[in-house]
Amino acid sequence: MLVTNHVLSGAVIGAAVKRPVSAFAAGVVSHFVLDALPHWGEWDSDEHFLRVAVADGLTGLAAMGVVARAVLKGGPGRPVAGQADKAARRRMAASVVAGMVGAAMPDLDKPASMFLGHQLWPGVVNRFHGRIQDEAPHRFVSHELVAAAGFAVTAAALLRRAVR
Repeated sequence: MLVTNHVLSGAVIGAAVKRPVSAFAAGVVSHFVLDALPHWGEWDSDEHFLRVAVADGLTGLAAMGVVARAVLKGGPGRPVAGQADKAARRRMAASVVAGMVGAAMPDLDKPASMFLGHQLWPGVVNRFHGRIQDEAPHRFVSHELVAAAGFAVTAAALLRRAVR
């Protein structure tokens, strides 16, 4: 699964759980659950994988920033927040960011291996992570884009309700 989808699912988890440590742990677990579901993959070459991974990584990072900013600042036209509202937003932001980081973290093994030549996780974790993948080249629109839209809409709805 694309890391952007892991990030967006982590935002959903953080908004629902509202506790940073629990959101982080649930985010990590969700990563493996999502990777076990059918998703897009099966790369033609290392170069193809790298092109997709860089674009996806940057998109996921941008999504983290946009979501965190939305939680902390709210949308356009919102009144200036009072101190209690600011504290609630900071607590929610901590949970949402923790969920996003936990959900994306298991995929840090790929850049660590590719750029540093180092395996980030123990061999048993890497083997498990590789074994659970259910990838196919024809699932980009039907699985990845649909999942991204679903996670984004759900996160937006949960966050909108939570920070009102």
